[in-house]
Amino acid sequence: MSDAAGTSGTKAVDAALQGFRDMLAADGYRLNWSVTEPQRVLIQIEAGPDACADCLVPLPVIEGIMTDALAKTGYALDRVVLPAGEAHRAAD
Repeated sequence: MSDAAGTSGTKAVDAALQGFRDMLAADGYRLNWSVTEPQRVLIQIEAGPDACADCLVPLPVIEGIMTDALAKTGYALDRVVLPAGEAHRAAD
């Protein structure tokens, strides 16, 4: 999930995102993340073959959830990348 999975900081990020990862999985999505620069996290959401298109909330909501989840980890949100067909949700 990250490029430095062995460190305590990235373990904290992984743990902080686990609940959202589980919710997305129930709707057919995968959440992946990586450290893009010191203390910044890129979140990538990928749609599986049976993903529920109506279940994914708009980008600003996801960004808020991710920002809150990362708040206690020492990392900040860099950005969230949605599946290609979901880019329109940024304006919803």
